[in-house]
Amino acid sequence: MKVRAHVFVSGKVQGVFFRSETRSEAKEHHVTGWVRNLADERVEAIFEGEEEDVKKLVEFCRKGALGAKVDVVSVTWQPYSGDYASFEIEN
Repeated sequence: MKVRAHVFVSGKVQGVFFRSETRSEAKEHHVTGWVRNLADERVEAIFEGEEEDVKKLVEFCRKGALGAKVDVVSVTWQPYSGDYASFEIEN
């Protein structure tokens, strides 16, 4: 079953290649969507794909890239939309 997760990650998650590592993980697991930095120093992402693969991306966010220190991961599960053809880093 395909799902969508809207994720916010708090902690030391900017300036540690969090977005690029998330994109690499998403491509490895065939997950589409996007990731971006927020002005309040959080990272926001949308993940779409098979439930098992999306859950792997959420778990990646709980530990983050090397050098990250994740404090809180907030996940909202939403209906799959199919809006994305790939996974991108947004500015």
